[in-house]
Amino acid sequence: MEQDGIALEKLNTRIRRLPSGTFAYLQEPLITGNPRTYPVIMGLKDQLACRMPANLVSRVSDHFEVIGDVAVLSIPAELEPYKHLIAQAVASKRKNIATILNKKEKVTGESRTARYEVLQGDSSVTLHHEFGYAYRLDISRTFFSSRLANERKRVTDQVRQGEKVCVPFAGVGPFAIPAAARGAEVFAVEKNPEAFQYLLENIALNRVTGNCSAVQGDALDTAHLPYTVFDRLIIPAPYGLDHALETFLPVLSENGMVHFYTFKAKEQIPDLIRGFEQEGLMVRYSAPCGNVARGVSRWVFDMARTHGL
Repeated sequence: MEQDGIALEKLNTRIRRLPSGTFAYLQEPLITGNPRTYPVIMGLKDQLACRMPANLVSRVSDHFEVIGDVAVLSIPAELEPYKHLIAQAVASKRKNIATILNKKEKVTGESRTARYEVLQGDSSVTLHHEFGYAYRLDISRTFFSSRLANERKRVTDQVRQGEKVCVPFAGVGPFAIPAAARGAEVFAVEKNPEAFQYLLENIALNRVTGNCSAVQGDALDTAHLPYTVFDRLIIPAPYGLDHALETFLPVLSENGMVHFYTFKAKEQIPDLIRGFEQEGLMVRYSAPCGNVARGVSRWVFDMARTHGL
């Protein structure tokens, strides 16, 4: 019992050192031997409970995306009058946040950008760190999702030294740069001129200039490809561009691998897989990797080339 008391006192000492507002307590300010008395980490709803109508607090999401030092919120229309209050709560929750954006429209257009309003801070340019790599980008002028970090690592961890890898729709480089760092010869294509400039900057920033080249242009124009055959294709196709797979299959080597992303409802997947098989592709892995709309997810397919076209 004496040891339990010492352990509790050590834990209480650590709690005292935490910033004020970190915990909301159900009964007592510190942990005791009473199992019913324990700290609860405050979420945004907890912080806003006394400052907004109860029926609206339930509409506040505790989840938001963080890219570098920028928080990206998606505040529903009915919470518009409270958007600055919500931003203040986010800022108090995450002290490392410099800018808070509210996404007003979804990603659209060839540049794959969304429209944001600034709720706090003055810059949407940030430096994002992901599994040892750094990416500078302007969130309002380029496409980037930190929520795909684990998926990008899963794919690029499969890249082998010496492979020739093509990455159309390369964005600011989150697929191309890790692949190059693993020793592959990577060719990246990006149409958005601002994303392309950040791609070049990030290639230099991550010191992979020796084996990662890039071109600004239409990702579906294969005329500018430096090789006639690639060992691996990583195709994060934007919505509505499923034909990108058909465009690039002729440059995939025998036994080559393709990682293809598309937006589909779950019930569409069996027919899609059958279509891939008819194209001479064996699906080795498939999974949803993020919902984008009601009933629609971004899906990834890892596929091996089984025979020529």
